[in-house]
Amino acid sequence: MIGDGYMLPAIVVENLPRLTRAIQQLAAHPDDDAAYALADELTGITAMVAEKFTNDRTADGIQKALQLTVGGVSLGLDHVLLHEGDLAALDFLVEHGAEHAFQIGFRLVKELSAMPEDALVGEYDTDPVYAARRLRDLFVDICQTQAIVRLAGWLRRHNTEGPVSDADLNAEGVIALAIIFAIEGGGRIVARTGQKDFERFVKSVRKNKPDYEEGWAALVAKVPVQHHPVLLERIDSYRKTCTVIQNIKGRTAMKTLFAELENYAGSELDADYS
Repeated sequence: MIGDGYMLPAIVVENLPRLTRAIQQLAAHPDDDAAYALADELTGITAMVAEKFTNDRTADGIQKALQLTVGGVSLGLDHVLLHEGDLAALDFLVEHGAEHAFQIGFRLVKELSAMPEDALVGEYDTDPVYAARRLRDLFVDICQTQAIVRLAGWLRRHNTEGPVSDADLNAEGVIALAIIFAIEGGGRIVARTGQKDFERFVKSVRKNKPDYEEGWAALVAKVPVQHHPVLLERIDSYRKTCTVIQNIKGRTAMKTLFAELENYAGSELDADYS
């Protein structure tokens, strides 16, 4: 805090996965043989992950497998090349292969999953079936969390009312706001809101009765494709369970709706009426 009420703005910086940043280096250092080999290897890893961890028979399973592949390889690269640049990461992939980086990342998750969840070790902690399931779940959670934070960061940077640059990030809250406000239509991206704008939003939805699916489609169309797996999954969940979306067209009091919104948006919601 500097002076009376003045706070230095935080800078929101895009932080792509290490694998993505390494591949981007091919634009400045073209190598067709390396590019083809890397693409072929990543395809093979994704197919293996889909078979073992997600579902290789559905588009959603393949999307999640790709997300896990990017996450696993990126974890490995970050571990081996902690203080080195993205060109070094590309060189590592060319010399050692993406599968080697993936195995390093996967072993890190495996070692973490082997640790007991609490101080007491019970029979389930040593059961091989339980251990395998815990490894799978932890692997998915770690890579999924990376993807959630990146989507939230993108939404903040592209907030229609201007970039949101607070240091603290409630990723789930940002995504919730974007999905809820998207039902109004028009492709507006909302990553932060307050009571006044929420009241305007509710009145607009009640008056115009927009098609929710069209609003969500407009939001998805604006968001880069790499973020679609997380966004589509959240839209499907909110379509079925979000009480704000379910109650907004009825006669639920504005105060009640705003209280429900707080449950979803958390610290990303400015509760002050202005």
